[in-house]
Amino acid sequence: MGPTLDLGCGPGRLTVALARAGLATVGVDVSARAVALTRARGAVAVQADLFDPLPAEGRWRHVVLLDGNIGIGGDPARLLRRCRELLRPDGTVLVELDPPGSGTWQGRARVVSGRRRGPSFGWARLDTRAVHEPAATAGLVVRELHPAGRRWFAELATG
Repeated sequence: MGPTLDLGCGPGRLTVALARAGLATVGVDVSARAVALTRARGAVAVQADLFDPLPAEGRWRHVVLLDGNIGIGGDPARLLRRCRELLRPDGTVLVELDPPGSGTWQGRARVVSGRRRGPSFGWARLDTRAVHEPAATAGLVVRELHPAGRRWFAELATG
């Protein structure tokens, strides 16, 4: 356990749970609404692009990318390199992945709500078999892969 950075925290479900468990945790999201919801639930969150400067860079014990957030920016290797920069030397990244055999995808996506269509943005998907290469490119090793119900997670370590 240790200080944790929740990238793409959304409304703060995980950020709040970690803070309530006594961990120093900060959520990060580009959405002002998501950050406001996280703060309203009693957790710390900052509105920022995760590729911009963030608090305590190089000192986080853990970074988490859940709920498909390995797709942020559309380039998982670049995203994992950024995570590596945020970690202290013995840090880990917890990444949620697609199930084995579902493959990879990189491209443009958009959020659609009713008749409203948001702007397109870079996004990606990785399954458990595809995570090794971008992790290695980022200077991380896949320490563990494990399922939890229908969800799959990887723990990536700095070395």
